[in-house]
Amino acid sequence: MADYTRMVHRQTVVNDVRLHYVEAGEEHDETVVLLHGFPEFWYSWHEQIPALADEYHVVVPDLRGYNRSEKPIGVDAYRMSELTADVVELIQEFGDDAHLVGHDWGGGIAWNVAARHADVVKTLSVLNAPHPEAFREEIRRNPEQRRKSWYMAFFQLPKLPEWGLTRRNCAALDEVFETSTDALSDADLDRYKEAFATPGAATAAVNYYRSILREEVKARIPFVSGDVASGEVDVPTLLLWGEDDLALVPELTAVDEWVPDLTVRRIPDASHWVQLDAADRVSEELLAHVGANR
Repeated sequence: MADYTRMVHRQTVVNDVRLHYVEAGEEHDETVVLLHGFPEFWYSWHEQIPALADEYHVVVPDLRGYNRSEKPIGVDAYRMSELTADVVELIQEFGDDAHLVGHDWGGGIAWNVAARHADVVKTLSVLNAPHPEAFREEIRRNPEQRRKSWYMAFFQLPKLPEWGLTRRNCAALDEVFETSTDALSDADLDRYKEAFATPGAATAAVNYYRSILREEVKARIPFVSGDVASGEVDVPTLLLWGEDDLALVPELTAVDEWVPDLTVRRIPDASHWVQLDAADRVSEELLAHVGANR
């Protein structure tokens, strides 16, 4: 069970946005930054925080727009360049670099930080989040991935996605989690729903998807540059993949072309929420990867 007495809640301003974060461990130790995904918040890492804090300084933000962090208005506030700048400046609050870990949207941001700002990333660990180029390829060629990603198109609609996600006390989140994992208690689910019901949080979360699709379109227009990195990742990288992911096809683990220093660990009987379904295994893999590259 997570030891919450070791976790301290703090706030900081990075990239002109106020972020809430949880901190654990000793500040003089190397820093590990954990980034959550959709529709989560810092609590997604509650099992890994104490395990990592025994050896590392652990920093776990609510991403911009989520839970207790500030919620800038407008789709452009959630461009990948802004999300990336948030993380780079957060890392620099605590030193020159950090070990970066991300799941889902946090993983997408982590890929981008490592590709564009390798100087601040000692190691990269990504959980069930595709490299941008791999995702582009699968969307282009694989009808199964296009089918699994239908919700991204739905999220482009105005207002309706937010209404659907928050009606009946955020009942949609019950379905999001309970269709794929039994690792969350009713109390855990209530935590997620309470965080997502924070005023402005649902719109902010959906704006991530609205923004990323616009950026992808821009990247395909001549002489217009999108915000999403497509380059090589030149830091030691661990890719953890729950094999029972309902949203992402397993072919997305084939990222050797863009990640030369890559270790892939496929975890059976674990869903997209791999850090919940296989909490101890994920903690062990993170400790091994980070420890080998201190």
